[in-house]
Amino acid sequence: MDRFLSNAVNKIDAKGRVSVPALFRTVLQKRGLGELYALQAIDMEAIDAGGMDLLERYEERLAQDDPFLRSSDDMSFFCHGDGAFFKLDSDGRLTVNDFIREHTGITNEIAFIGRGHFFQMWEPKRFQAYREDVRARLRAAREATA
Repeated sequence: MDRFLSNAVNKIDAKGRVSVPALFRTVLQKRGLGELYALQAIDMEAIDAGGMDLLERYEERLAQDDPFLRSSDDMSFFCHGDGAFFKLDSDGRLTVNDFIREHTGITNEIAFIGRGHFFQMWEPKRFQAYREDVRARLRAAREATA
């Protein structure tokens, strides 16, 4: 498997570390990643995390924009100046710092959510609420096309 799929909730230990789910670590190992690039999601209280391919997706979009537009400048700020790097320790754990906590509201558990080429970290109750919203939107869209 080379994509981040499924979801899991893991507890943060007394030292502020959390184990990345084993399935996600397998993907990271397969990709040769010991370091994660992370961004605070723009429209949700989640952290997007992955390899440099996550940054490259933003940069491909940025390369198509006029560099003199405010939107281009904003995107450059977002993906180049407002991201963070995380190293996994030898046991596959990462330290849950303020970059994560302040944006997500995470306290003692993290929900890891597979998103294909990257994954997200959520506060578990906020993830459940967002999950319900997504399902409701999908049901409404399905009913609208029926």
